[in-house]
Amino acid sequence: MSGEDPGRKAAAGAVIVTGASRGIGLAIARRLDAAGYPLALVARNAAALEEVASSLGPDVRVYPADIADWDAVQKVVASVQEDFGGISGLVNNAGMTRDGLLVRMNPEQWQAPLDVNLNGTFYFTRAAATVMMRARQGRIVNISSVIGLTGNAGQANYAASKAGIIALTKSVAKELGGRGVTCNAVAPGFIETEMTADLPAKVKDGMLAQIPLKRLGRGEDVAGVVEFLLSPAAAYITGQTLVVDGGMII
Repeated sequence: MSGEDPGRKAAAGAVIVTGASRGIGLAIARRLDAAGYPLALVARNAAALEEVASSLGPDVRVYPADIADWDAVQKVVASVQEDFGGISGLVNNAGMTRDGLLVRMNPEQWQAPLDVNLNGTFYFTRAAATVMMRARQGRIVNISSVIGLTGNAGQANYAASKAGIIALTKSVAKELGGRGVTCNAVAPGFIETEMTADLPAKVKDGMLAQIPLKRLGRGEDVAGVVEFLLSPAAAYITGQTLVVDGGMII
């Protein structure tokens, strides 16, 4: 654990991080653990979650669950509240893609990213909001994507889910602001993850050509922004979408 600083532990209770077993979620978990936040890590893969927790500090617990299952989400939130005495923050990071051209996309392909990305974000926000409102404090950070701002060929379903998260963020910010709860979104660009690692060099070169900073983003780039939005330094920021893309869509 790091020493005390003004940005840590904005309120009593844990920060829930979904999709914490890999990629951006893992980077967020590591960053928040280093800053001293008690963490409740959520993902479907229980073994992967346990492995992550074993590499972090003692104030970390895991809650394997499918975020697209409303009943499972309610149970997780209730357990976190009981285990930690409250919920100070929520990072809705878990997501998925099911790419395909619109004219070839079947209803199941369309629905899958909406169930996980958008519904999962709503479920956790809905369940945690009641806890935060009673405490009259809390931070919600939703991980969207630049694709939710620009759209992308072959990703109509993913783009719709991520754009929906941005609209949800704004609405939640307006509803909960009077109870001391902020809600913001982060829209990453091309971030180095397991998925981008397998892309052909030609595709990566095409990505880099669109990015003024001439590199793909790292999970840490997103994690730093999430930590800021959870901190007291961001107390007067709500309903906003912070783009972390190296300048790709300016």
